[in-house]
Amino acid sequence: MKALRDVFGDTLVELAHTNRKIVVLDGDLANSTKADKFAKAHPDRFLEMGIAEQNLVGTAVGMAAVGFIPWLSSFTVFFTHRAADPMRMLVAQTNANVKIGAAYSGLLTGLTGKTHQDVEDLAIMRAMPGMTVLAPADEVECEAVIRWATEHAGPVYLRLTRDPSPAVFGNEYRFVPGATHLLRPTGKAAGKLDLLLISTGPQSVRCVEAADKLAAQGVSAAVLHVPCIKPVNVNEIIETCDLAPIIFTVEEHTTYGGLGGLVAEILSEHAPKRVIRFGIEDRWGESAPNDFLLDQFRLSPGPLSERILQTLKTRK
Repeated sequence: MKALRDVFGDTLVELAHTNRKIVVLDGDLANSTKADKFAKAHPDRFLEMGIAEQNLVGTAVGMAAVGFIPWLSSFTVFFTHRAADPMRMLVAQTNANVKIGAAYSGLLTGLTGKTHQDVEDLAIMRAMPGMTVLAPADEVECEAVIRWATEHAGPVYLRLTRDPSPAVFGNEYRFVPGATHLLRPTGKAAGKLDLLLISTGPQSVRCVEAADKLAAQGVSAAVLHVPCIKPVNVNEIIETCDLAPIIFTVEEHTTYGGLGGLVAEILSEHAPKRVIRFGIEDRWGESAPNDFLLDQFRLSPGPLSERILQTLKTRK
């Protein structure tokens, strides 16, 4: 398993060997985000901007205006909160060709504490017109997404986690903007579903494991992975949701405005169906080990499957 932050550093190093337009601007966190790999390989195109995220964003917009492809490196919370104004005014409103590598997203910041945990970022970024919002599940998808984003003209927000998660995609994977992926099950088996889990980022991997636990209890669950929060293929969401009588959205993010909100918006407008949203429910995170936090918020496979079973029992 390879952490998404390592994929971030390694992929940009490789791409920059043949693309001289790529530059990386870091907010004094290169050793954590793994942008230090780029600094070592391409020191002439690495800019250490210090703890000055607003200036970092502004400088990147200027560099994009003269033809560079700037990738930004810092923790998620510093982009979406400390630098929210320049992200909105300078990047999104001008459609600047700036790529935001938002590391340490969600709960998996572990012992950095709740001050550094950002579980509101998807809601903030998908509300910005023209912003592409991506949350890859594993190392394979992350590399594909970075390659695509580098060639894409326009602002891109990439949600990256600190720690590795099991791979769900093979080398044949190809990223298509807006496309969704039915991870479990596929084919005819999908016609006998009790429920559908919809998730994004590495939480999709945990949902697959939770679906396996549900299967052991006689409950059939499919898992739909949504790597592209914006844009998204609305028809794919509708068609997949039609396979199951009830939908659960599961995200390592607040239940307000993120993936759950996206799915609820789509279905309420096009194909009304019961949607139950699981995530961070109107509370702050905590300073604790990652496994503890995932259990605490009932997002790890065991507690998640138990919560789903209890919800189904209550509804019956």
